[in-house]
Amino acid sequence: MDLQVRKINFVQEFLRLSDEQIINKLERMLKSEKTKLYDINPEPLSMNEFNRMIDKAEDDSKNNRVKSVHELKKDVASWT
Repeated sequence: MDLQVRKINFVQEFLRLSDEQIINKLERMLKSEKTKLYDINPEPLSMNEFNRMIDKAEDDSKNNRVKSVHELKKDVASWT
């Protein structure tokens, strides 16, 4: 079975889940595994990608699409 078929099967099975605890576990595992992958094999940004990110951050700041440190700490505290 190739990877695309396996992914489709996984998604179909995931969509049939109704147990929130299982979904939470899968979300945590996915996040953890992705973090490990990027820690091992970080992908360098091109200069164009880097400049796009800076431009977006500046635009977000100018248009008040940012959070204060206080708001961010409050959000993080609610995650646990």
